[in-house]
Amino acid sequence: MENDKARHQEYMREAISLSNVKMLEGYGGPFGAVIVRNGVVIARGYNKVLHTHDPTAHAEVEAIRSASKTLGTHDLSDCDIYASSEPCPMCLGAIYWARLKKVYYGNPHQEAARIGFDDSFIYEELEKPVAQRHIPMEQLLPQEAIKAFELWQQKEDKQAY
Repeated sequence: MENDKARHQEYMREAISLSNVKMLEGYGGPFGAVIVRNGVVIARGYNKVLHTHDPTAHAEVEAIRSASKTLGTHDLSDCDIYASSEPCPMCLGAIYWARLKKVYYGNPHQEAARIGFDDSFIYEELEKPVAQRHIPMEQLLPQEAIKAFELWQQKEDKQAY
């Protein structure tokens, strides 16, 4: 049991180290993540928002992309993720889609908010009806768009995920 705790701390220290080193190198905010499968680090990610000009280039998303490529699958249900900070709403969504087994995190979201990474407005927006959200949303061509869903339902060789 104590050995497990030491291993978990080792993985978290790697995520924290990535957050520090890559932030100081100018890649983006102070966020790092590692994905572990069967006791082996299979992927690393760090915030690359400033470096890539990609607002989705968060540490957890980058680690998930790397792990999926390494393993050749979108299903990471036998993997754990260690993130230097509690995942934001986007990253949490990606974690659920990837089916990661467990999330370990360092800083709570309140600490991220304290240094300027406040996601509370996103959570608040998700609670609002579509018509009341800050960014206007308008449905267009639902009769045409539904055809892709109908084709998917009829597709005999589809792979659910």
